[in-house]
Amino acid sequence: MATRRTDRRAAARRIEYLLIECVTPELDAGRYPVKRIVGDTITVGADILKEGHDHIAARVLYQAPGDSEWLSVPMTYDVDTDRWTAELVVDRIGVWTFTVEAWTDRFGTWRSGLEKKIEAGQDVSLELLDGALLARAAAKSAKGATRASLMLTAKALEDRRDSTLEQRETRALDDDFRALMEEHFRPNDLTRYRRDLTVVVDRERARFSSWYEVFPRSETEISEPARHGTFVDATARLTRVADLGFDVVYLPPIHPIGRTHRKGKNNVLDALPEDVGSPWAIGNENGGHTAIEPALGTFEDFDRFVARANELGMEIALDYALQCSPDHPWVKEHPDWFTIRADGSIAHAENPPKKYQDIYPINFWCDDRKNLWNACRDVLLFWIGHGVKIFRCDNPHTKPFAFWEWVIREVQSKHPDVIFFSEAFTRPKRMKALAKLGFTSSYTYFTWKNEPWSIRQYFEELAQAPTADFFRGVLFANTPDILNEYLVKGGRPAFRVRLLLAGTLLPSYGIYSGFELCENEPLKEGSEEYMHSEKYQLRPRCYDGPGNINADIKRLNAIRAEHQALQLYDNLSFHDSENERILFYLKQGTKGQGSNVEGASGAVSTLDPEPVTLAPSILVAVNTNPHSVEETMVHVPLGDLGIGDDDAFVVEDLLTGAKYTWRGVRNYVRLDPAVEPGHLLLVHPPAMTRGSEPVILDP
Repeated sequence: MATRRTDRRAAARRIEYLLIECVTPELDAGRYPVKRIVGDTITVGADILKEGHDHIAARVLYQAPGDSEWLSVPMTYDVDTDRWTAELVVDRIGVWTFTVEAWTDRFGTWRSGLEKKIEAGQDVSLELLDGALLARAAAKSAKGATRASLMLTAKALEDRRDSTLEQRETRALDDDFRALMEEHFRPNDLTRYRRDLTVVVDRERARFSSWYEVFPRSETEISEPARHGTFVDATARLTRVADLGFDVVYLPPIHPIGRTHRKGKNNVLDALPEDVGSPWAIGNENGGHTAIEPALGTFEDFDRFVARANELGMEIALDYALQCSPDHPWVKEHPDWFTIRADGSIAHAENPPKKYQDIYPINFWCDDRKNLWNACRDVLLFWIGHGVKIFRCDNPHTKPFAFWEWVIREVQSKHPDVIFFSEAFTRPKRMKALAKLGFTSSYTYFTWKNEPWSIRQYFEELAQAPTADFFRGVLFANTPDILNEYLVKGGRPAFRVRLLLAGTLLPSYGIYSGFELCENEPLKEGSEEYMHSEKYQLRPRCYDGPGNINADIKRLNAIRAEHQALQLYDNLSFHDSENERILFYLKQGTKGQGSNVEGASGAVSTLDPEPVTLAPSILVAVNTNPHSVEETMVHVPLGDLGIGDDDAFVVEDLLTGAKYTWRGVRNYVRLDPAVEPGHLLLVHPPAMTRGSEPVILDP
């Protein structure tokens, strides 16, 4: 239980009696919030300094979303680190606010000095009178029985006639007296940290999710005559996706597709009458961003698609692409929302030498900016009304940062459970800036990180503070735009390697349909574009075709759902492998523990349930060479796992069920990419006890 506190900021900030520095977590001097997941425990730390030898007291003040009053949690001091810390559990989604207050603990200083003098056999008569003054001061802020108790204590400390010195000393050191003083004594040097800091708390799916990207228009049977797929077809395929273990189904734009300059197959400029065009060229006579491509079906069909996904435990993520085809209604109704060239024409999108004649970028800084931004916001609210709570935002780095900060805040103020996923394959500082200003999660450079050294270097940054405080990476093994050379040249073993890495390095990952079939034909040598790209044509598939890796995907997703270590973000650490082609890392399990919180009376209680619960740790060894067998000695971090140097312990491969007994730091691994590209090793440490109670291993 936490204590409610009134806001005394004005008094606290008149003068800084104490120094409060290096508060954590804090991002860019409080300019941006840090990110957490509902149920997380936030450890707030601070350096708090004061002259002299007086005791200091401190607390964390915080407000939960929707609360108007401040609550507090007492901070504790660690003499070894010279650091004050407190923990609080964020138990609802939304924006939390917190700061730190500190003051001279005059009662604690007095009590400590009194104890020392009593132990030394010194006269404490004067000290007892000082204590009475403190008790009377505290009584001024108390009421009723509490006030009476403090006044009686003050009189008892002053009473030299009816009480012995020993009785007065006992009363002075009474724990009930201390509890009343901690609750009611008002310091005169209360100092508050100069900033209120914020934490955005998201739902669990913002951290842990398995994404499957699919074009509904291709979801027809390959055996039937070629036709445009519908939401009815896609709904029938949802059971397959759920059976593979995915929980987010991501759809490219589902809106009417422009006809002017429509792209043909393989991105050719001259489309044939039957060509379906790129879904990212949004808008025609049938509507724009709040309409559905008629060939896909009706809104009723879409609503049934969303409902069926929800029944299967999945959510629908929708592409939010803020651009228009030349046929979009906005082009006729609001031509000023676009960039007008010197000849009066509207500028189409370009990324020289590439040209996107079928797409008009929006001018977010046009004179009618307010109405434009509101219209873009209303698109999101419209689809939220149809059950969509996840948006994959297309190329957000080409739109103003100020727009994203505004629109995300606008939407999440009404719908805090909405997730914004940034598709920003851009320079690192831009990607991080988008994450700071509001995006829930982001694509990463994972598709291009194929060498073990580069994977280790990149993910050591992503999974550790300060980056992990605001940036949540989602590891897509492929996308409609990215067919990496590693997959082209590595074949089926390479797909299995990348699947294992994507699903274990960080807790959220995704694949684009066709990955399970190991599709890897590029448009041309050295290109990352697919031949017969689904961006420009229908591509029905037989998902049980030869060479598929459905079993790998299903097994991996089941393991991820079962084991907490694979659902956490900041528990990744890399460890030595004597063969540079084999990557070796640990996903650390967690330990349940008690916490100290201040109750309404000001007392501090310790909650420490028995027995302690441990979530098992998982060691991962992956052969990143898809072409040949590799073997090595891996160095197990015994200390991190609570294993002694000479203890034997069992590791169980969750992919195959095989068990191995290891001992010591160096242990042997052999991986044939054609058979098993990696080990996913659940660690069974030697038997552990806590007193007489066994430790429970709980996935």
